Amino acid sequence: MFISIALTIDRICSQEMNVIKEIELEIEKFISKSEVPEDPLHSKNTKDWVIELFPEADSALQIAALGHDIERSIKEKKIKREGYSDYNKFKEAHSHNSVKIMRKLLQNYKIDSNIIDKAIFLIENHEFGGSTEADILKDADSISFFDVNLPKYFLRNTKEETYFRMIWGYDKLSKRAKSIVNKFRYNNIVLDTLFRKVLNMNNPKSQS
Repeated sequence: MFISIALTIDRICSQEMNVIKEIELEIEKFISKSEVPEDPLHSKNTKDWVIELFPEADSALQIAALGHDIERSIKEKKIKREGYSDYNKFKEAHSHNSVKIMRKLLQNYKIDSNIIDKAIFLIENHEFGGSTEADILKDADSISFFDVNLPKYFLRNTKEETYFRMIWGYDKLSKRAKSIVNKFRYNNIVLDTLFRKVLNMNNPKSQS
């Protein structure tokens, strides 16, 4: 009897993991269509940073990490910054739009509703945090911006815009996340100089 129960549990867990993998592959397929070239790498890199910061991250958190920016991959539904004078409001709208897309995607799969609800909550709050795991996702997303997004972001935008975006992103990092980002360096001298300016502004005693 106990062997039979154990086998049943293993089968259910295996089935759930297969579904999770299918979901992750569909998210990757969606994001590969983004017009922002670094989005596919950022999605996977954010998941990697989530696991680095929080090794016990469950399926919901990992799904949220992969899909937190999914709305940017659908051109006709993408939130445009020029529609917002307040950058935080723009980011809130971006999160909410990603939630709508991810909820529809996840509901196509036979998966525990608790996983869906948690992933949706985390995506809704990935920009500003609000819970232990939402804060982890916020940090992972922000670290990943400095890790893989920033060099290409700089090439698409002015120095002033890049400087603003770095300050905005750095300010919302936790102390732990800042200690990670502080070690980053960039091959582009102009970008690296701007980055060090941000670090020195936030860490006056730093010699970075």
